Amino acid sequence: MANIDDVAKAAGVSKSTVSSVFSKKRPISKEVTELVLKVARDLNYKPNYWARTLATKETRILGLNMQAEKVKFSQFHLSLMNGVLQECYENGYQLLVNTLSPEFLKDIQNQVSSPVDGEILMDPEKKDSRLNRDTISDRPTVIIGKPPEEFEHVISYVDNDNVGIAFDVTTYLLDDGHEQILFLNAPNHRTVSIDRELGYKRAFLAKSKSHSPELIVYKKENLTSVEYGYQTTLKMLREHPTITAVIADTDKMALGVYRAVKELNLSIPSQLSVFAFSDHSIFAKEFDPPLSSAKLNSELLGSEAAKLLIEQIQSKHKLVKRVVIPGELIHRGSASTVQKE
Repeated sequence: MANIDDVAKAAGVSKSTVSSVFSKKRPISKEVTELVLKVARDLNYKPNYWARTLATKETRILGLNMQAEKVKFSQFHLSLMNGVLQECYENGYQLLVNTLSPEFLKDIQNQVSSPVDGEILMDPEKKDSRLNRDTISDRPTVIIGKPPEEFEHVISYVDNDNVGIAFDVTTYLLDDGHEQILFLNAPNHRTVSIDRELGYKRAFLAKSKSHSPELIVYKKENLTSVEYGYQTTLKMLREHPTITAVIADTDKMALGVYRAVKELNLSIPSQLSVFAFSDHSIFAKEFDPPLSSAKLNSELLGSEAAKLLIEQIQSKHKLVKRVVIPGELIHRGSASTVQKE
């Protein structure tokens, strides 16, 4: 197999010139570049990726660090990755997707650093073991979601207006006559759960109504979203038969709600209205009637996060920016006005 010496000799240029043609670290004339590339093709030469990485101190890889469940990704995650991948494609980066279980995160100090130029972190927590001042200064980092409070002004992030979205969903249900609204929130250690709970409470306050604190519950990490939605809905509807609506954290959690409602021989939406924070669902065929949702525009979240990260990498400077992606209510048939007896 040809090496860089063979290409340099055949092209009549130095090794450093051949290296610069491929690394683009310094400008080389169009004529010389075309000659070197032609010789490389003729000799079937391919640059040594790791050698070039050591020389340029760049891998041209972005990291996407998320906490995923054992079951397949939701449409939110798939669309978000599409947004990141589009920016990678347009800017010449590869993407390394790293899914971490809660158990593995506990042993974070034993993890080997990923070979990436920068990283996008998803699912931020109030006390996030992935974040500290050293990691932020050592590597360009962007968060999808709201950072822990201590990092909010020192790191770039892209987020939905989760307070506003939760406010809109809850207000819509209140306007339809629902007052006993079960809120299946995200895990209480996630920063998103704080904002959505605040939006939920503000909606009640704006309508001069009191919410029932026991109807705000948080996902448990030892259950999948579907299992949690199913088990919690069964329990809460049996204990609180006056519940007329459910707001679910994800489409997968809402799928569990649907299964619980079916087991209880209830009807959606005539006896129970259901809303979820979700883009179009990969489980759409299992929702009968179709699931109403707060669209989060996840592909745009991913795209904007990747843009921020690439800008930070290429500028060589620490950038702190915030991008807020709006949401919108999509009415499909799983929510209706309260039926008066």
